[in-house]
Amino acid sequence: MTTLGDHEYTLKKDRMKRRRVAAQWVALALMLGAMAYALFFLQKYQPYEPETVSSTTNTGFIALSYTGVDRLGRTNELIGEKRLDDHLSALRKQGYVTITNQDVRDYYEEGKPLPKKALYLMFEDGRRDTAIFAERLMEKYNYHATMYSYAQKLDDKDPKFLSRNDLKAMLESSFWDMGSNGYRLHFINVYDRYNNYIGELNPLEFSMIRSSLGRNYNHYLMDYLRDARGLPRESYNHMVSRLSFDYETLRDIYTRELGFVPDAYAIMHANTTEFGNNHDSSAVNEKWIRQLFLMNFNREGSSFNQRNSSVYDLTRMQPGSSWPANHLLMRIQSDINTPGDIHFIEGDTARQKEWDHLAGASEIDGDTIYLTTTPYKNALVRSRLSGKWQNLNLSVRLKGNTFGRQQVFLRADKSLQNYILIELGGNELWVVERRNGRDTELFRKSVDAILGNPILSTEEARRDAEVRDYQTLARYARTTQQAEFYEAKAVARANEPARSVADGGTPYNRAIDRNERSNHLLTLALVDENLNISLDGHSIGESLLLDVTTSGKLLLGADWRGVKGWSQRNLADSVYDAVFQGLTIRTATGRKVEDETVLYTMELKGYHKYLYQLESYWEDILNWFLRYV
Repeated sequence: MTTLGDHEYTLKKDRMKRRRVAAQWVALALMLGAMAYALFFLQKYQPYEPETVSSTTNTGFIALSYTGVDRLGRTNELIGEKRLDDHLSALRKQGYVTITNQDVRDYYEEGKPLPKKALYLMFEDGRRDTAIFAERLMEKYNYHATMYSYAQKLDDKDPKFLSRNDLKAMLESSFWDMGSNGYRLHFINVYDRYNNYIGELNPLEFSMIRSSLGRNYNHYLMDYLRDARGLPRESYNHMVSRLSFDYETLRDIYTRELGFVPDAYAIMHANTTEFGNNHDSSAVNEKWIRQLFLMNFNREGSSFNQRNSSVYDLTRMQPGSSWPANHLLMRIQSDINTPGDIHFIEGDTARQKEWDHLAGASEIDGDTIYLTTTPYKNALVRSRLSGKWQNLNLSVRLKGNTFGRQQVFLRADKSLQNYILIELGGNELWVVERRNGRDTELFRKSVDAILGNPILSTEEARRDAEVRDYQTLARYARTTQQAEFYEAKAVARANEPARSVADGGTPYNRAIDRNERSNHLLTLALVDENLNISLDGHSIGESLLLDVTTSGKLLLGADWRGVKGWSQRNLADSVYDAVFQGLTIRTATGRKVEDETVLYTMELKGYHKYLYQLESYWEDILNWFLRYV
């Protein structure tokens, strides 16, 4: 039995102590080294090299604007740190270098040339998490950006947004310029999708009833305040005073907090040939913009700017938080209109050799294939292994946005005159059989119906939307009397009868936002003339009988066409991404699926699977700390 006096035990214990002390000294040395580096060897932004500029060629510049950055990017507004890293890495590989506010001014005012691939990078809304997660990437890629903020947030001292000291520190780092989104983010002349007049909303109110809204609303500086009939409910002089108040207050806050008004402005949201949606308000905006700022982003959609535009009428593109890098590159290629100048990201080049690329762009990352369409068209890849596949079991998780179509082609011939097509898009599942060039629809049903989700009628959907309207107005009412009034209206509207679909009501067919995400597991068994399909474990019903029974190729596709959708931030997004995760093909010999032979799989194995699981565990740990600590 070991005792404290045991010599060998004591030696062992001393060795363990020495190791712990040594480890602590190493950790302390590393920490001190990191502090010393941060204090004395901070990285500095290195501007582009003069030799990258052609004095004879006017190549213009692209402007990209990110609404915000967080760690994971699980919302439509904020891009995740890793996704942003993918975007910036792809831009760097294309040869893009960043330019500053001063570069843009010199380009327009003095005719100074820019690098062939010049990028003006913007981050809007002035969020603190944006600065935290973007700063490291600015240093990693030696990129410069402009942080835009709302003056009201500086005045409110809202901890979610950057403070005066934060912005000053960012300026000193050399990686950042300052810009302004204006005084406030505020919505006016708001109607819900049933044309019910709501009036004015702040961001919190807007967020609460966003699902009830269509596109009939405006931003604070864009127009007169209007009544339910669309008629101005303020005079010209009141409108001028209201808009001028915002600019004067913005000027005073920035001057007090920062000592200057930022050079750059991004008005929310003109997107017209003027500086507003009304000629009178446009004139007021233009007067103040020219008086306070040296440049203005007046439009959103296209990324490309040249000298044929005014420095006060610049345009930027706002990349979506779910865009793979190739979506961004495809949009840029379309904007600059120079085919062949962009080289798309392939990802895992070894696994790419297992596919023939027929259209669009394809990236393989881990167990996932991203297919990105060309503008307004499609993307298509064909498996090189599948020529002799007649019968098979297939499973794949489809994670592309609801807008657009994600496609699986089975038993396809080389000319695509014969095949079986399963596609998911617009919240519907289709099965189409093409035989000798003629299409026959075998199945079509909404995802909600397949999954057994409740299907609202148009009457029920309208009632629910109007109840949310009243509840929001009650919650943010300015007086107790107003709150009680709207709460009573919400209760009364909720108690009004509405015919359900079962009672003969028309099913509600909601509009689809282009950024609406989806995530569905598609499984199927193809055996001779029978096709059985399940979505998220729910069978679509009886077997579908097929005429195309010969063996053929397997293809994956993405299709932009055929689905109605809209986006307030990307009104003209012409590109769609299909996302296929964990694609696995097995034989179909009548055994249990898990006992069938695997013909092809995108699932990770061995070392790669271990690393993926380790990263997932680490993400879970970080998420827990961010949420609870």
